[in-house]
Amino acid sequence: MSAAPATASAAKPGKKPRDPRTGLRNSATLATVFAVVGHTVLGFEQSLAQLFVALVSGYSCALLFEWVDARAYNRTPGFLGGGFKKLVDFMLSAHMTSITLSFLLFANRRLWIMALAPALAIGSKYVFRVYCDGRLRHFMNPSNFALAVLFFTFQWTTVLPWSFTTKIHGVWDWVLPSIVILLGMRLNTLFTRKLPLIFSWLSAFMLFGAVRAWFHGGPVTAELVPLTGIPVVLFTFYMITDPQTTPAKPASQVLFGVSIAFAYSVLLILHVQYTMFYSVTIVAALRGLWMFAQGLRQLAAQRAGLGPMAMAQTGS
Repeated sequence: MSAAPATASAAKPGKKPRDPRTGLRNSATLATVFAVVGHTVLGFEQSLAQLFVALVSGYSCALLFEWVDARAYNRTPGFLGGGFKKLVDFMLSAHMTSITLSFLLFANRRLWIMALAPALAIGSKYVFRVYCDGRLRHFMNPSNFALAVLFFTFQWTTVLPWSFTTKIHGVWDWVLPSIVILLGMRLNTLFTRKLPLIFSWLSAFMLFGAVRAWFHGGPVTAELVPLTGIPVVLFTFYMITDPQTTPAKPASQVLFGVSIAFAYSVLLILHVQYTMFYSVTIVAALRGLWMFAQGLRQLAAQRAGLGPMAMAQTGS
């Protein structure tokens, strides 16, 4: 009697998994729209020349670095073998990284900085890699890494002043962040699945902010006011949720988010500028070391002739 329901269940078509490239396409589209609106409506202070320089640099570096890496590992470059569509999908990541850096980074008239930033970001994907689960994976958030390096090396660079919104006032001061948040929630709910990371980061940010306020004897609102700005909104919903450089398991996402908030709080107490970007760099580096150790562990098990099941049983 139970066979009929089982057969019907087996015959029922399963839900088609979401194409991970769809999330990347959405992210690249949102970044492009935000840049266009920023230069035409919001009041971005960079010139269009800086935007185009960043894009040309990003596209060139993506193709060059991928070609060199493919030659080194004797494989087909990721932009070949699938026609124009595959080329476009391959370039989406470079496009999103470049266009994001073009409106986050402010370096006055220095165009070479806008050329260097995407090179650093895309290059980090090929330099900071470890073997994990049998394949090479990069662990540094590309855009965040480039910004952290530039802020540390060239301290006359900064993030875009005026919180991106010099030309909007009144109700739009609330509408714009709300739109960015809703789009970010949709992206992270349907595609990246990083809501545990987002909520753990925000919760820990508020908790550590309250602790700092109590310790210094200041108002809690002074510690939490950064959450109301567009930069932190973009950082929360679009930067730290990079699916390639953050954990997949919910528990690991929570640990990752809390670690970023803790590093942020420590750096803030030490009066370090650009704490958001440095905190992600530190946590990503520590995660990379952990992944490297795990890769060595897996390699040692393979050399010893142990499979994944044997590793789990022995606890090695």
